[in-house]
Amino acid sequence: MSIRRLPSELINRIAAGEVVERPASALKELVENALDAGACQLLIRLSAGGLDKVEVIDDGHGMAADEMALALERHATSKLPDEHIENVESFGFRGEALPSIASVSRFTLESRVRGPSTGSGQAGEGWQLIVDHGEKVSEGPAALPPGTRVKVEGLFDKVPARRKFLRTPRSEYQACLDVVRRLAMARSDVGFTFEHDGRTIIEVQPQSAPERVASLLSPELSRHGLGIDTQRGGMRLTGVISLPTFNRGMGDQQYLFVNDRPVKDRLLVGALRGAYRDLLPRDRHPIAALFLEVPTHDVDINVHPAKTEVRFHDASGVRGLIVGGLRHALEEAGHLSAAREQHAQPAAWQVEPMGMPPSSPMAPVSGDVRAELAELAGAPGQPSVWEAQAAYAPPQARAEAATAPTPNVQQFPLGAARGQVAATYIVAEAEDGLVIVDQHAAHERLVLERMRRAAGDGAVARQPLLIPEPVEMDGADCDRLEEAAGELMQLGLEVERFGSGTMLVRSVPAPLGDRVKSPALLADIAAELAELGTALSLRDRLDEVAGTMACHGSVRAGRILSVAEMNALLREMEVTPHSGSCNHGRPTWVKLAHGDIEKLFGRK
Repeated sequence: MSIRRLPSELINRIAAGEVVERPASALKELVENALDAGACQLLIRLSAGGLDKVEVIDDGHGMAADEMALALERHATSKLPDEHIENVESFGFRGEALPSIASVSRFTLESRVRGPSTGSGQAGEGWQLIVDHGEKVSEGPAALPPGTRVKVEGLFDKVPARRKFLRTPRSEYQACLDVVRRLAMARSDVGFTFEHDGRTIIEVQPQSAPERVASLLSPELSRHGLGIDTQRGGMRLTGVISLPTFNRGMGDQQYLFVNDRPVKDRLLVGALRGAYRDLLPRDRHPIAALFLEVPTHDVDINVHPAKTEVRFHDASGVRGLIVGGLRHALEEAGHLSAAREQHAQPAAWQVEPMGMPPSSPMAPVSGDVRAELAELAGAPGQPSVWEAQAAYAPPQARAEAATAPTPNVQQFPLGAARGQVAATYIVAEAEDGLVIVDQHAAHERLVLERMRRAAGDGAVARQPLLIPEPVEMDGADCDRLEEAAGELMQLGLEVERFGSGTMLVRSVPAPLGDRVKSPALLADIAAELAELGTALSLRDRLDEVAGTMACHGSVRAGRILSVAEMNALLREMEVTPHSGSCNHGRPTWVKLAHGDIEKLFGRK
């Protein structure tokens, strides 16, 4: 077969395959065009999930008749003023979008230029173009206010090979809804109205970015969200993330933006997941809307035809900014949990990025409080859960042989311990309700954070065993542990190969005390190393293994604690980062407000 030039109609349909996969793709292109045209208000109408109709009406600059005809030609754009393709700051510049959409649908384009007012207060004359699957049907004057109206009907009706692969109207509607949400978050300064089959789904007016995110995702984010605002070099990261204990079973409410452009990028998703490492179970996902601002010359937006993927010049710097910024915000949140009442947590956009706001219920820990904690932890005559801490954390005050007084419930966010239930749960009275703490989950987090602090200062203190303990294991597990021996040494665990299927444990981390069962600990660490492989950095591997160690060295459910030990646990939780969740992401405490208790007993 000889080489031939394809007709323009077929070329447009081939281009449509790159840009227009489904109604949501066409909707994205039309809304982005409206936003780039300076729209302040957008009205979006769908029928049958966009299969029957997609209509976008804006109040932007509008187009003259000759510009409308040019807009339907390939490779025509108003978004690229010169040849510097890498400096595009609009949503896009592809010239294929409108002609491609028009080649696979009945396409109606109406526009009126927003020009200077005449004596009658009117702008330019409106104009209309109608194209049916690539063939111009008619054109002429049209009555409409300044702006543009685009209507796409019968998408792929004459391309059955594409039409049959579209999903149900409900599925297509959900994809369109996701597009509208992302673009409405990207431009919180623009009002959006979204209607489906005559029913209003979204109606928002210009507002702040955090307010827009909360209104589109969940009003609960105003109580259970954290504001993000951090910078590194020429990059800036802002947005809203949820507390670890306010999560979802799917990652469908994670919205990422680069220079206000919605993207779905694996690097950014991975960085978000890394920031919540050990704060969430692996099958749970945070809610997030993150806005990354990067100099245009440091990011390539032309990786994908639809521009949903990007490539960064400094990928490691971007990851570091996201992980570091989010971890800092989560640490600043302290022990906060999504179980807290509304008055106990400020709105997400009130959280200061670099410190605890004055309105926060968590007061700074004074020297007296730390002294009390040291006294409670070292009260004579009672077994302490903190005996290993003294190995690397000098006491803050002297301990005296006296019964520790019961803390004032108004002085501490987690209140004062009143008892223990099922030898597992600590019951405490706070000023605004009843607090129930899972003692194992809470202590697991505290031990992990101590080990992290110690490792950050050099290495975790080791407790040598009088007689090295041999542990028989599979040969492959022994190989993994032998290879990671240097990393384990930094965490206080000293192991040595002893034959083909045996490891010798010579020292254990001092923070774990004598609660470590070496065979179970080594088996879990070997399994963790097998799953991690060598892809993670040393720091990440240390964090993962430290979490496994902390779990083995924590106070177990079923252990009876004294009131002093319970209060010591509560006080340390109040000053420990991430103590609202355990190393596996489960909540460490919940609160029943006074109002909730009154409802249980019919008092309210």
